[in-house]
Amino acid sequence: MRHETHAPATAGRREWLGLAVLALPTLLVSLDTFVMLLAVPHMASALGASAGEQLWIMDGYGFMVAGFMITMGTLGDRIGRRRLLLAGATAFGVISLFAAYAPNAELLILARALLGVAGAAIAPSTLSLITTMFRDQAQRTTAIGLWAGCFTVGAVVGPVVGGVLLEHFWWGSVFLLGVPAMVLLLATGRRLLPEYRDPDAGRIDVPSVLLSLGAILPVIHGLKQLAAHGPDTTRLGFVAAGLAVGVVFVRRQRRLASPLLDLRLFGNRTFAVTLGSMLAFTMLCGGIMVFVAQYFQLVGGLSPLHAGLALVPGMVASIIGFQVTPVLARRVRPAVLLGVGVAGTAAGILAMTQADSAAGVAVAFAVSSIGSGPLVTLGTGIVVGSVPEQRAGSAAALSQTANEFGYALGIAVLGSIVTAAYRAGLPDDAPAAAGDNLSAATRTAATLGPDAGAALLSAARDAFTTAVHTAAGITAFVVAGIAVLLAVTLRALPATGAAVDGERSNEAEQPGEPVSVD
Repeated sequence: MRHETHAPATAGRREWLGLAVLALPTLLVSLDTFVMLLAVPHMASALGASAGEQLWIMDGYGFMVAGFMITMGTLGDRIGRRRLLLAGATAFGVISLFAAYAPNAELLILARALLGVAGAAIAPSTLSLITTMFRDQAQRTTAIGLWAGCFTVGAVVGPVVGGVLLEHFWWGSVFLLGVPAMVLLLATGRRLLPEYRDPDAGRIDVPSVLLSLGAILPVIHGLKQLAAHGPDTTRLGFVAAGLAVGVVFVRRQRRLASPLLDLRLFGNRTFAVTLGSMLAFTMLCGGIMVFVAQYFQLVGGLSPLHAGLALVPGMVASIIGFQVTPVLARRVRPAVLLGVGVAGTAAGILAMTQADSAAGVAVAFAVSSIGSGPLVTLGTGIVVGSVPEQRAGSAAALSQTANEFGYALGIAVLGSIVTAAYRAGLPDDAPAAAGDNLSAATRTAATLGPDAGAALLSAARDAFTTAVHTAAGITAFVVAGIAVLLAVTLRALPATGAAVDGERSNEAEQPGEPVSVD
């Protein structure tokens, strides 16, 4: 039986319980990602995986998530977001069991790829359902803050949980973490979560799905290879091929009556500027975090465990930012809150250029992290709230895809800057083998005499520190520009406490009605 129900203007007990059900899988999926950082060596040893197979075990999940995110977001708008979420949760749980007992590396790689497809169904469905459940803008901002905080909590506790599991159980146990959460979601989802689908949506255009994969996957793969190994014809070719397919994809979307990606969304200035700012912010700050972690180990001399612990204050600062933002957003306009928050991030990153110790960098990183709360929390709410309700799934998918692209692009772009600055900072008489990166210089120094080795290592560390400072300085300048752009573009948006219940951006169409399918 099918009937229409109107969501309340203000969320009640059922909606907040539904948020808890949505947040737990989000936490565990995030936790699983960071557990993998510790688990891959154990998997490689047990399954005899080659270096290339280890890379695909680690990256296969992320590739498929990025590739299928847009498709899944649009599919949820068409067939029902709750239906897609529950289907993705079922697949994620079953495939996790398969991965835990995979007998060889090939089947584990396949399982990781399929988990990525299931994960792509879960992420945008979760965010778009939050939009449906929380019509009041202030409540929606709070809900998104709690949801976003789950990703960071997973990053903080993931290595700890992974270490405990790998110390007491076999490597496959890391895949079982998410199974109980998926079972809980399946058991309670139909009762606590509303269904929403666009009754006027057309069919999924299969050629568009293939074109989206042909555009996203080569670009992500090429960027990762460029970041890891530097430029060459093959790696640049992957990026160029993906961009070429992307042009064909965009042209096809413009011709279709029911496109996979509605490009008219980008005609909404609030949506386009906020989404673009989130992409650039993730690109720059995500890349800086990678090099901060390297600095802790290669210059600060910290072990991997202690380097991870040095990042924890920054992660905690992010969580604080996520939770404080909804409270401030009730009285402070988005333009001011986002502008000040992003400017604070720029100030923290700029402070890194003056830090000369691991402790100083850790403090500066924590300062920069707390400023990310408004953009991640309030920015996500603006992106999904500034488009018609029928397109919330697509908007949520674009938000998540921007994060995947931004992180990969940031490592590639900032990696190139760090590499170039590092090479320029080495003495002219440094051995050629030391010119690739600080790790190479460390290995080269070990083959030289004590005095020559120590001199080379000192010069290489100075060069790497200067390179990281250079990248941080450029990042701070661009992030400050993002702060100004957001402050100017969003100046007309009211504080969430001043918004009318259920009100969406004045640039958006009126939302459709949620449809409950029993």
